Amino acid sequence: MSAWSAIVTTATTVSPVRDAGPIEADALADSAVAADAAAAAGAAAPASLDLLDLILKASIPVQLIILLLVAGSVVSWVIIFRKQAQMRRARKEADRFEESFWSGTELTRLYESATNRGRDIGGMEAIFEAGFRDFNRLRQRKGVDPRTQLEGAQRAMRATASRELDSLEHNLELLANIGSTAPYVGLVGTVFGIMVTMHSLLASTAQVGIRDVAPGISEALFATAIGLFVAIPAVWAYNRFATAVERLATRYEAFAEEFSSILQRQAHLEG
Repeated sequence: MSAWSAIVTTATTVSPVRDAGPIEADALADSAVAADAAAAAGAAAPASLDLLDLILKASIPVQLIILLLVAGSVVSWVIIFRKQAQMRRARKEADRFEESFWSGTELTRLYESATNRGRDIGGMEAIFEAGFRDFNRLRQRKGVDPRTQLEGAQRAMRATASRELDSLEHNLELLANIGSTAPYVGLVGTVFGIMVTMHSLLASTAQVGIRDVAPGISEALFATAIGLFVAIPAVWAYNRFATAVERLATRYEAFAEEFSSILQRQAHLEG
């Protein structure tokens, strides 16, 4: 009995050791699956896009084109801010002078205010000052008929209006050129970037994949994106400012016609 008990005891003791083998194998399998899943998740995670790194690692032609586009963007934004302030000032001056002109103030008093050397005049007030100055100058001459007086005032107002509008249109042409050429300059950068990438791939003897092509394509497309970023604000601002200049030109022309009618009546009354 003691021998049989020893055998049973030994079998009972060894049995749990045999059963531990499948448990450890399952644990190892689960660990391997978890490691594979983590590796797959890390491979599937998208790489962050570093724009500065794209520029620094770009080819020399692409870098020069990006630098040119950045310079064009700076110039266009300087023009936009200055032109915005100039247009706002011109509208305010036109509103202020029209209010004074149609308030019933005497023309002589308005002229004295316009010729005050303590301040600089422009816009509609400058047109009024030029027309009234020539009208008074011709009226003081003997033998000058009212029609000649009126024509002289109208010529002076047209010349002054042209100078004022030319000042408002200054640098608009440059803004339009930047807006129209920036996408094509960016496209040139894209072409150079793709060409450099293709030549580097052809020169490589190793097998290449998407990881080898992606940086070159990214820098090429980045040049096009910068070109559009420069062009869109420039084109929008040019259209906005061109419309504003046309509206001011219409206001100046209408004022000149109305002021000519007033001068015509005054010339006939004095004649």
